[in-house]
Amino acid sequence: MIVLWETPAHSAATKTVVADGQYAMADGDTLAGAEEKVLQRAQRKAVEEAGVYLESIFHDVEKESGGRTTQASSLEIRTIAAAITKTEILESRRSFERDRPVFYIRIRATVDISSLTEAIRRHQSDQQLAHHFRRLQQENHQLRSQLQELQQQPIGVRMLAIDPNGKSSSQQRARTLFETALHTSNLRDKIQLTTDATTLDDRYVDPLIVRGQTYLQLVSLAFSQQTQSSDYRDYLNKAKTDFDRAITLDGKNVWAWIGRGDVLTWLKQLDEAAAAYEQVLELDAFADIARQRLISLYTTKARHQVNSKLWRPALATLNKLLNAQLHESWTPYQKEAYALRSEIYLRLNQPKQAMTDLSTVIQVDPTNVAALLTRAKLYQEGLQGRLAKDDLERACDLGSITACEQLP
Repeated sequence: MIVLWETPAHSAATKTVVADGQYAMADGDTLAGAEEKVLQRAQRKAVEEAGVYLESIFHDVEKESGGRTTQASSLEIRTIAAAITKTEILESRRSFERDRPVFYIRIRATVDISSLTEAIRRHQSDQQLAHHFRRLQQENHQLRSQLQELQQQPIGVRMLAIDPNGKSSSQQRARTLFETALHTSNLRDKIQLTTDATTLDDRYVDPLIVRGQTYLQLVSLAFSQQTQSSDYRDYLNKAKTDFDRAITLDGKNVWAWIGRGDVLTWLKQLDEAAAAYEQVLELDAFADIARQRLISLYTTKARHQVNSKLWRPALATLNKLLNAQLHESWTPYQKEAYALRSEIYLRLNQPKQAMTDLSTVIQVDPTNVAALLTRAKLYQEGLQGRLAKDDLERACDLGSITACEQLP
């Protein structure tokens, strides 16, 4: 969640703030990476001191394995980047604490309040639909019994009496039914309530989206029970109809486009699904769900191409994903794609490019034994014995017998 403190109407559109930040370098960090993280912390503090409180995924997780300490940071820095228009470094220094480098920085930042307000507005748009989507994802266990009930007893048709002269009254009733549907966990009731809402107001988009999301949840549950695709094909078709209708009514509704992409993914129409998710990002660059879907989709597509030994097409697929100008906060989500591309580069006899991708994987996941072993082999082939030994020692500390056997 991101909450914007209220500011007076006469306040300036921008505000200049002096703030500082401190960061202790972890074993998995590079100098450049540590310097960027301390700058991000100072920028975050500047945004907060400008009158904006960011309550988001910001946590440090520190692990120790074999005497080595690794630290991973997660932060909604894309939102911060939307707010800061200028950063001036006033002071920068390094010190040591318990043999670990500690970075300190002091900055003067110009914060664009109006841009941040717009970014937050987009981030919070369609919050009800997002909450419903997340709640469905979390209720799998409770919903399985309802799935069996729905399969055994199809939903009947319920007639609604609509007064042709009471359009506003029908619309109000439709919104009341929709609110009730959002807060019910019974799938049968949820589908019936949203169906009644769309009958009362056939141009009301939100019930279509919630009903489509519910149908997709039924598809997911049926798939998890290893049922045949024919058993949930009807749910897929109904979900597709709902999302397509929603897009016809409101072509800028991001949740309708996400739903269409999800349906097309289930139908294994990956190129069409990718186009739907890309449309979401054109409408809202902060729609992270669509970005995550795209990453997963392109990685899956490339994996299928690799399994068919289509090295060049697989490389083109991954390049489309990894060569996009994304902030490094997305790199952990792309770890599998980088690892897969390193395999392709090795197949194409391009060790230097493979080495770069393996280093990226290790930077975001210092415990990745497979990447450490492969990079150690490349170091050995390049006559860089010391670097190879470092990787083998790290892999050995992590429990790799193969790595331990190669050490002198």
